[in-house]
Amino acid sequence: MAGSTARSLERQPACCPRLTARQAYLPVAFTIVTVQPQQSSPIIIAENLTKVYAAGRIKVTAVRRVSLAVEPGEFVAIVGPSGSGKSTLFYLLGGLTQATEGRVVIDGVDFASLSDAKRTRLRKHRIGFVFQKFNLLPTLSAMGNIEIAYSVSGRAVNGKREPLDRAYLDHLSDMLAIQGRLQHRPSELSGGEQQRVAIARALITRPAIVLADEPTGNLDTKSSDAVLHMLLRSNRELGQTTLMITHNPEAAAIASRILYMRDGELVREEKGTRPGFSQPVSGAAPAAV
Repeated sequence: MAGSTARSLERQPACCPRLTARQAYLPVAFTIVTVQPQQSSPIIIAENLTKVYAAGRIKVTAVRRVSLAVEPGEFVAIVGPSGSGKSTLFYLLGGLTQATEGRVVIDGVDFASLSDAKRTRLRKHRIGFVFQKFNLLPTLSAMGNIEIAYSVSGRAVNGKREPLDRAYLDHLSDMLAIQGRLQHRPSELSGGEQQRVAIARALITRPAIVLADEPTGNLDTKSSDAVLHMLLRSNRELGQTTLMITHNPEAAAIASRILYMRDGELVREEKGTRPGFSQPVSGAAPAAV
């Protein structure tokens, strides 16, 4: 601190009386100059992503030169029919597979620059995944599934393992309407309840980004609407950046921005159209490291 004070004193204009270090801490009248902050950088960037699968001599291009950017706190839906490449794009953006060409930058970190171990760590700490198949462990209760996800994430502060925040878990349980179902095993839960438990599992580590792949694909209309409302509510209340993959344009309408995909390419973009659901989200979740 003394060194920085000395340097600041040395930079005083010659026209001003020279201050001692002690005098520099005395209250004086001053003018605050406000500088407008720069716009936040996108939290997800994809540049010319291409993914080619090879089976012997046969090569299939699943994703072709896709570029996109997602801002912090945004809710984006990617819509396309089966075989359009949207799920492959999901795996690329989540670091679950590597691109043949192009790059993915998550919160300023280029996935391609990381080792497998560091890429896994980035996923565990900054991305929450929600899949079409709930992928809940059948022998554990809903609570056990959430707790084991938190344990595997390895969250730590100053090198010490950080205990599960029970107050935050209570908040998630209330938000997702699963308070009375946490002691039940997956086989005792409805499809909608299982997906809401899966969402809680994704959110418990406080990820900066939530990636959801067909989260309503196995649900009836009523359960689908409930899950979509929960994803939107978590996006707004918790500030997570949300990117949802779906084949259903009606489900995509809750997003603030919709990207349409066909034959491995993004072909058009539009705003969400469901009334009351396309308002911008203020704030963004800080990335956990």
